[in-house]
Amino acid sequence: MRQLRPVNLFFQVFPLLLVCIGMNTFAHANPPENTTADQPGLVKQEFVYTDASFPSCHASTIVETPKGLVCAFFGGTHEKNPDVEIWVCRNEGDGWTAPVSVADGVESASKRYPCWNPVLFQPKPGTLLLFYKVGPNPSAWWGMLKVSHDNGKTWGPAKRLPDGFVGPVKNKPYLLSDGTLLCPASTEHNGWQLQMEWTPDLGKTWHRTGPLNDGYKIAAIQPSVLKYGDKLQILCRSKQGKLVEAWSDDNGRSWGEVTMTTLPNPNSGTDAVTLKDGRALLVYNPTQKGRSPLHVAISEDGKHWSTALVLEDQKGEYSYPAVIQTDDGKVHITYTWKRDLVKHVVLDPSQLKLKAID
Repeated sequence: MRQLRPVNLFFQVFPLLLVCIGMNTFAHANPPENTTADQPGLVKQEFVYTDASFPSCHASTIVETPKGLVCAFFGGTHEKNPDVEIWVCRNEGDGWTAPVSVADGVESASKRYPCWNPVLFQPKPGTLLLFYKVGPNPSAWWGMLKVSHDNGKTWGPAKRLPDGFVGPVKNKPYLLSDGTLLCPASTEHNGWQLQMEWTPDLGKTWHRTGPLNDGYKIAAIQPSVLKYGDKLQILCRSKQGKLVEAWSDDNGRSWGEVTMTTLPNPNSGTDAVTLKDGRALLVYNPTQKGRSPLHVAISEDGKHWSTALVLEDQKGEYSYPAVIQTDDGKVHITYTWKRDLVKHVVLDPSQLKLKAID
């Protein structure tokens, strides 16, 4: 049985009443029959945690450190509730640790805001960055940054980003060869607008483009950065029923027109990574409605995509993936499983069997 953190008298008494009548609102439903288990390239599936002091979670992120994997996500009563905090689990090879709260939106004894969309990134050993947002909603939130020097065990003080900057809004930054950190960002206070932010000194100073789209004709947020030769591509969630893209040939300082791709999108977050072999790997919901199924796709040029693996195909919400490739070549994906848990999947990209998307 999951344990509830006391919030007020209602939340202390209500679960006890349910137990007395044989119900438990926060007990995990049994996973449906796994119809996606036997696929080439699929190495492992597991949940990052199974018990926690919060009933709901979303927006996971994952990173590799010298000591293993670190996963973060936001969790609380429900999205937008002031009790939502940023939680971290670590895996040093012997399983995931229990969730630990590492950031909250407490401003005073009488004022508290929810936390949103953590993003982990390790630009160099001994420096693990945790970007996240705090605020009442995405149109009014602000960017925050914490740093860990022990692979996520402990964290330094929270630092607010300068006004007008949110940091990487959902998906991981891209580290340029000169040490500049490109942070794919977006805002929601004037339509849905994309922008690219960058910091040459790991968060001390910041620069950004202006809006890359009008926010309405194409309303897009939450870009991922991919690299093909000397060009960069962003793939983004949109309200127009498809993923959208833009390209840069100057390391992200400027971007071409934001245009539609052929890939469907149900107004839900995606993530992507450039593999060591040069191909791009995308995790997304290949539909214009709902947040199932959840697929993995592969492309060599950012234009032509093939389905590589089905992560989920049952009813429910399977959304907001995060994806990385670790030093051993394996691909690690985390995603929201029914707003109830965070699922972790490991792939061997060399073994994936591709099927062209019409």
